[in-house]
Amino acid sequence: MTAPAPRPGIMDIRPYVGGESAIEGVSRTIKLSSNEGALGPSPKAMEAMKAMAGEIHRYPDGGAESLRMAIGARYGLDPARIVCGAGSDELLGILCRAYSGPGDEVLYSAHGFLMYAIAAKACGATPVTAPEVDLTANVDNLLKAVTPKTKIVFLANPNNPTGTYIPASEVARLRAGLPPHILLVIDAAYAEFVSRNDYTEGNELVDAGDNTIVCRTFSKMFALGGLRLGWAYGPENIIGVLNRVRNPFNVGSAALAAGLAAFEDKDYAELCKRHNDYWLPWLSEQVTKLGLTVVPSVGNFILVRFPAGEGKDATAADKFLRSKGVIVRAMGAYGLGDSLRITIGTGEENQIVVDTLREFVKG
Repeated sequence: MTAPAPRPGIMDIRPYVGGESAIEGVSRTIKLSSNEGALGPSPKAMEAMKAMAGEIHRYPDGGAESLRMAIGARYGLDPARIVCGAGSDELLGILCRAYSGPGDEVLYSAHGFLMYAIAAKACGATPVTAPEVDLTANVDNLLKAVTPKTKIVFLANPNNPTGTYIPASEVARLRAGLPPHILLVIDAAYAEFVSRNDYTEGNELVDAGDNTIVCRTFSKMFALGGLRLGWAYGPENIIGVLNRVRNPFNVGSAALAAGLAAFEDKDYAELCKRHNDYWLPWLSEQVTKLGLTVVPSVGNFILVRFPAGEGKDATAADKFLRSKGVIVRAMGAYGLGDSLRITIGTGEENQIVVDTLREFVKG
């Protein structure tokens, strides 16, 4: 008998593997593999989620109205042009399904987020990458890679896993250089961590036309990765498509309640930002002092590059860190086999990482 066959291309997808959370035989693990919020979620978000326990038999607000209104008020955006999703991953996938398919190409930079390729292949489109320069998206290379088949360009800004970004002027140049029928998706998952005066998340490009959308998440700064909550701001035509394709109750009640509470807890968000502002440069400096290369980052993580010598490379470093209970992220799947990505943790966790890397380098 012949079993049901998936659509061509589905079996070419390499499933996404998230950062590990535990090491067998190790009593205490320090997880710095998934760029999760170092301080955890706002206490107000946790209380809001607990308060929903007696209401989980009710369907959630399918339009996420309260959260969209709060986001719109904070950023001066039209709530009608905001849509919420089960993490920004869901929205990225919907955009691929809605705007690309067999015979189409989805373009992004060489070391861009792995989900772009997965989303493209899942709908039958072909993922295409453009070379980066100094591990940074390059507008000229992206524009050179555009073909008549290109339907979507994904730009992670800041980029995961490199931590690099391109300024607002370069993003605008990218948009101007793309044909108007190509959808530009700006993935600004780490926007809240950026403190550069030449950076914007891209809302101004959304307002300037009908072919750009910005995706955001509650998984990083707001530390709600376990609840899966994200949002996007786009022109009316694209938001209308998203609302037609997404599931009617795609965000659960607990996620909506916790997300709203976290978003409105400005003091806690500012605390998390100050924490990252201090420890990101500290960790970068300390690791650099060990003789390792740290890619300049504006996110809540660093990319550390290791020499090629046997016993001192990234694979050996990862194994050594794990032996000490420290979980970071190997980057082979991103074409960066010489690198490890390390999330900014608590002060104690950051110190342990440095001490452990020092032991590895000196050993």
